[in-house]
Amino acid sequence: MSQEIMKEEIEKALEVLKRGGLILYPTDTVWGIGCDATNAEAVQKIYKLKQRADNKALICLVNNYSMLERHVDNVPKMAYTILDIADKPTTVIYDAPAGIAENLVADDNTLAIRIVDHDFCKRMIRYLGRPIVSTSANLAGKPTPKSFKEIDEVILKGVDYVVNLHRQKNGGNPSTIIKLSNSGGVKIIRE
Repeated sequence: MSQEIMKEEIEKALEVLKRGGLILYPTDTVWGIGCDATNAEAVQKIYKLKQRADNKALICLVNNYSMLERHVDNVPKMAYTILDIADKPTTVIYDAPAGIAENLVADDNTLAIRIVDHDFCKRMIRYLGRPIVSTSANLAGKPTPKSFKEIDEVILKGVDYVVNLHRQKNGGNPSTIIKLSNSGGVKIIRE
């Protein structure tokens, strides 16, 4: 894939994200529905599109440790160790998130964040300068699509932009999810 096509797709996605819209995009795991993670109205649109209760938390993607540290008051040292040794995409649930749309923060004041390892996502987040939401491209209660062609028509029509990259490639599996508390607790939520 040419850098020119990548650049074009990033620009189109950024335009939508900056105006509070929703994008459907490839990630390092599965196809995701995303929006600016600091925009509460955009976050609400995702809950509505997925027909999902808004008390069910969503994941945020950041592009590096620096952005992670800007949005978590106190990143436990254990997080760095887990992320450094993880051999597959790993999402960590942190206590006390900061600078994020309130409706993304779970009732127990936690937020699931993954440092994404996908060229398109990393570059898009870097240019946006803020985290983005990433939730699987399925309706609540339905299976997570393993490929672009399995994504429900409701989702395809409900987003403002569908990124035109990697549509032929099958997706991976959802990320591992680990909950780390500032008190030192570690709990595996999803392997």
